[in-house]
Amino acid sequence: MITEPVRIAIAGLSHGHVNWIMRDWQRKDLDVVGIWEPDRQLAEAYAGRFGYPIERIYPDLDVLLEQQRPEAVCAFGPIYEHLQVVEACAPRKIHVMVEKPLAVNLEHARRMAQLARQHGIHLITNYETTWYASTYAAYRMAVEEEMLGPIRRVVVNDGHFGPVEIGCGPAFLGWLTDPVMNGG
Repeated sequence: MITEPVRIAIAGLSHGHVNWIMRDWQRKDLDVVGIWEPDRQLAEAYAGRFGYPIERIYPDLDVLLEQQRPEAVCAFGPIYEHLQVVEACAPRKIHVMVEKPLAVNLEHARRMAQLARQHGIHLITNYETTWYASTYAAYRMAVEEEMLGPIRRVVVNDGHFGPVEIGCGPAFLGWLTDPVMNGG
């Protein structure tokens, strides 16, 4: 049982999946000690929308990490910035969660893996659909309740109609459609 909240920092606010943590930033099991967001307008918008203290939003990642000393960082910015986040966190022994995909290219992925191994941190990629209630329900029925018989293979196809069509904001779309910042 967790007795102390996990001290986390957020690196970037432009990825739409940041909303799940911002909605619950006052949870008892988490302490969101700070946010790195260089775009002040975006930072102010999120602070206002979710009631997060603006003074805990930093324009400089290194300053945030040194002053707040989080146990883990959750990266919700452009995919291109994942390497920068790992380079800042790994030598400080700070674990990192990034949004999918892990990296914009193989070179970035290999460097991130090397840093994680060298400094003994966990580097994980968040696949949002893995924690959907429907995913767990399907697992429970198939595996725990054995409703389908022996499982030999599982193929899952998830998706949506497109980022514009589902209402992703301009901060997210600005890099999501950029082949350098998002890879591709």
